[in-house]
Amino acid sequence: MSSALVHDKLFIKSFWEQKINTHTHMIEAEEERRKRSALLKLRDEWLTRMENRTKHLKNFGDNRGGNPTAN
Repeated sequence: MSSALVHDKLFIKSFWEQKINTHTHMIEAEEERRKRSALLKLRDEWLTRMENRTKHLKNFGDNRGGNPTAN
C-alpha cells in the first residue's frame, strides 16, 4: 500500500472524527440551552393554571346544577 493511500485514509478518518466531535458538541450545547430556557417552566405553569381553571369551572358547574333549590 502506498504512503499516499495511508495518508489519505488518515486524513479522511481525522476529518470525519472532527466533524463528529463538532456535531456532538453542538448537540450538547443545544441541550444545555434548552435546559436553561424558561419555556419549559412557563409551559408547566400554564398547564397548572389551565388544570386549576378547568377544575374550578367543573366544580362551579357541579355546584350550580347539583342543587336546583339553591338558586
